[in-house]
Amino acid sequence: MNSMVDRAPELTSRAYLRRHFNVVRAHSRTLTAALTAEDQMLQSMPDASPTKWHLAHTTWFFEVLVLVPYAPGYQPFDARYFVLFNSYYEALGPRHPRPQRGVLSRPSLADIWAYREAIDRALQDFIATADPATLAAAAATITLGLHHEQQHQELMLTDLKHAFSLNPLYPRYRAAEQPTATPPATPAWLNLPGGIRSCGHPGPHFAFDNETPSHRVWLNPFQLATQLVTCGDYLEFIRDGGYTRPELWLSEGWRWINEQSIRAPLYWLPRDEHTFGLFTLHGETPLAPHAPVCHVSYFEADAYAQWAGARLPTEFEWETAAAGIAADAECSLDHLHPRAPRASAGLSQLYGAVWQWTRSAYAPYPGFRPLAGVAAEYNGKFMINQLVLRGGSCVTPSAHTRATYRNFFPPDARWQFSGIRLARDLP
Repeated sequence: MNSMVDRAPELTSRAYLRRHFNVVRAHSRTLTAALTAEDQMLQSMPDASPTKWHLAHTTWFFEVLVLVPYAPGYQPFDARYFVLFNSYYEALGPRHPRPQRGVLSRPSLADIWAYREAIDRALQDFIATADPATLAAAAATITLGLHHEQQHQELMLTDLKHAFSLNPLYPRYRAAEQPTATPPATPAWLNLPGGIRSCGHPGPHFAFDNETPSHRVWLNPFQLATQLVTCGDYLEFIRDGGYTRPELWLSEGWRWINEQSIRAPLYWLPRDEHTFGLFTLHGETPLAPHAPVCHVSYFEADAYAQWAGARLPTEFEWETAAAGIAADAECSLDHLHPRAPRASAGLSQLYGAVWQWTRSAYAPYPGFRPLAGVAAEYNGKFMINQLVLRGGSCVTPSAHTRATYRNFFPPDARWQFSGIRLARDLP
């Protein structure tokens, strides 16, 4: 497997791997602590998965990609799980159909936790006892597995939110911390020069393969909005007939909103013709006009940008603007919805609020090489018919955000916490 992790001894040491493994795996338990077994069985659409399946699949990853190839004499916990909890790895054989994950009442939730605990013990034993050469060979895969689990921790929340939104009781996942009142931030534009810029992950720390290699791009001078588009901004778009004006929409987007009868972002709850409430992981709430709009598709983001006399940034413009700005977002279970930003003189909420759509197609960088072996299927085979999002949302694990991270979804996806930051060309 190609190296994606700093080979400095402290980051491949037994102590580091053990500590990192314990922290990530414990967070999955924290996320599910308040959920019932019934909650964890829900699959509300083919693109979502039950919480129980996420718990099992992230465990399957460590068993199949680490213990089976690297731990001498390892015996599978239950070989049937190799089919049940494979996601999309064709090289690893057959798998249960994705749209039917919600029918897996067996194995039970208790069985899944027994599976996790057994694999946790086996993985910890492997880290403690593997010879140095074997541990060094497995370290990159273990690290990939931990970042993979962080991706699924975000999916646990987004998938659960979609399922809860279909329940007329509007269940609350967790009570919200009362936000501190802050004055509305003042929107502004940041001027950024053009020229040759370096983009992509330069190393040496962890990155997914799709963030590499680092390469040069040419940018024309541009402006980037210092603030995200807010719910109040988007409400003005709706009130101005934004969903009824074909000149604002890409043809595919126009067909999509009309076929699906879409007239507002996902989880907006219409009260009357122009008034909305909002469903969140904290339950039903009023629409906060100064909070970032989220759960919009690329089609909606692009139409709003057209209406606003602007455009969406490219992923390279976004990355260039974010370069040198620390990804210091705090992901807290007490506020699982984007909040109004604090007053800031520069770019705000690059991380920790919403993923931000770019106009860039999800494509390989020049010189891209997928990972070796089974992990070659991790990212590269999805590089078609998708758009790149940058940043990170309020449900993205804090340690999982960086300027080079490339999230990607098809243009009609909106169950993720996806929002809008505008850009404009400069002469």
